[in-house]
Amino acid sequence: MTIRVILADDQPLVRAGLRRLIEQTPGIDVAGEAGTGAEAVRLARDTRPDVVIMDIRMPGMDGIEATRLITAGETYARVLVLTTFDDDDYVYGALRAGASGFLVKDMALEDMLTAIRVVAAGDAMIAPAVTRRLIGQFAGQPRSDRRPKELAGITSREREVLRLVGLGMSNAEIAAALYIAPGTAKTHVARLLAKLGARDRVQLVITAYQAGLLDP
Repeated sequence: MTIRVILADDQPLVRAGLRRLIEQTPGIDVAGEAGTGAEAVRLARDTRPDVVIMDIRMPGMDGIEATRLITAGETYARVLVLTTFDDDDYVYGALRAGASGFLVKDMALEDMLTAIRVVAAGDAMIAPAVTRRLIGQFAGQPRSDRRPKELAGITSREREVLRLVGLGMSNAEIAAALYIAPGTAKTHVARLLAKLGARDRVQLVITAYQAGLLDP
């Protein structure tokens, strides 16, 4: 199955480089290009891509607002945020807006292709340094003593799995930690996604920290 991608960046040279890379890669096609956030939203609605590679800073509507509109709409497109701006506010804002990945523009091209495939498959892809800052962002926030409403209905086992997802563990690592089969771990994660209405593991990480499942 071919992965259809939209390239949203206000720099034509960046889009051209990404297009050249993708066109040389079997199984991934460029469905369109956008130079602004508003154009990206329209393209996502009209072409219904699998992945939108989204720059953060663009004229008019920025990438964070465009991400929020795309992920809140009827399209099933997942957003992979790509930026040179290595800033906590952008990381937090993009992920809260519904992005499934956050990568920096100077990373290896092969890693970008891997990220596209991972995000298209419904998982999340975040650079390790970004993950550390995301964790720090939540660890520094005051917590409420009130149990978050979104955790109602999950089992004690699912709660433990959610905690391990929040630690950044893969399904295989969760399985090893809980002495269960990898397939069972995958099933628990899938049930958490459904019960919590989360798009992917990124949102599960956010939920785990908001729920106070992990110590700072």
